[in-house]
Amino acid sequence: MRCQERFYEIYKKEPEGLSFCPYRVCPIGAHSDHQLGKITGLAIDKGIHIAYSPKQNGVIELSSLQFKKRAQWHVRAIPEEKQNDWADYLRGATKELFQIYPLRVGLSGVIEGSLPIGGLSSSAAVTISFMKALCQVNDLHLADNELITMAMAAENKYVGVSSGKLDQSCEVFSKKDHLLYLDTLDDSYELIPASPEMKPYEIAIFFSGVERTLAGSKFNMRVDECKSAAYALKAYAGMEYGKFNETHLREVPREVFETYKDRLPDNWRKRALHWYTEFDRVQKGAEAWRKGDIEEYGRLSFESGRSSIEAWETGSPELKKIYDIMTRTDGIYGGRFSGAGFKGCCMALIDPSFKDSIFEKVEREYLAEFPDLKGHYSAYVCHSADGVKI
Repeated sequence: MRCQERFYEIYKKEPEGLSFCPYRVCPIGAHSDHQLGKITGLAIDKGIHIAYSPKQNGVIELSSLQFKKRAQWHVRAIPEEKQNDWADYLRGATKELFQIYPLRVGLSGVIEGSLPIGGLSSSAAVTISFMKALCQVNDLHLADNELITMAMAAENKYVGVSSGKLDQSCEVFSKKDHLLYLDTLDDSYELIPASPEMKPYEIAIFFSGVERTLAGSKFNMRVDECKSAAYALKAYAGMEYGKFNETHLREVPREVFETYKDRLPDNWRKRALHWYTEFDRVQKGAEAWRKGDIEEYGRLSFESGRSSIEAWETGSPELKKIYDIMTRTDGIYGGRFSGAGFKGCCMALIDPSFKDSIFEKVEREYLAEFPDLKGHYSAYVCHSADGVKI
């Protein structure tokens, strides 16, 4: 690993540990978790590695192969406000841990990401990989749900992104050759094995070549629009409602939405429409996977992508182009934007026997539309993987 080599260059010794957290894809279930919906997802065999050793003085010192600036803080003296750099997720994670556990030992570490940044939940992956390493050097043993909740809280509270737990759950719970089917209302989940009757598949990742940050995008606005729709629908239906921030579409029955949807502002109605239809797609998708019908699962993933464009109203021109090409390419079962959908990448479930023709067509048609992104666009084949590990 390059991170191990770089660690030796900096500290003149081998690292004592290596933490790995995979990236994730969510073929069906996008933009649902923050409203306590259901999701399906897969961890992939690419992700974040951190080579590390303990520092007994409590200092955390981190370098990244993707960023030039080194970050440093003490486990008991985390800056109260985010510093607006790549390490904010990790400061937030340290803060969440220190509020509950007596952190004493810091660490020196070098971080390496195995794919370009954008769309695969690299922020959640680096946070979880870091938390596992910090817990290891402090002899702490978090339950999976606690790790997920703390990593999400670091993103919500410290960084300021109103995300749900989809990313963290996929990266912790996932198992190779299984589909994670999770209900974010109560964290109940099922790992559905790939049926012996299922056609072979691989996971293709198409990077647009355009980077993005969730906090600086319209992501938080979309979440607020969902909550606004839920709040209004409760009022129209005479349902009890409490604090705005504690309101979710999951609490509003579908029939209430259908009865009062025309009273909602257009944007609120569209966001809610995506959420309710995505809820249905997830349940149908889980059953399709259980039966080994990857073609139906893929069709539902394409449908999810279309809803993200038309009802959720995300998708940069670049991602919309990749999605459009994917829908017209033989050998792709299905796919959609990966991540928030403002920039980043698209993922697809593909028939391995079509891999070469798929990659050639997507690159050719995409760069014909966006020639300035030649040298920035890239594509990869991945496979399903287990969750985080030391």
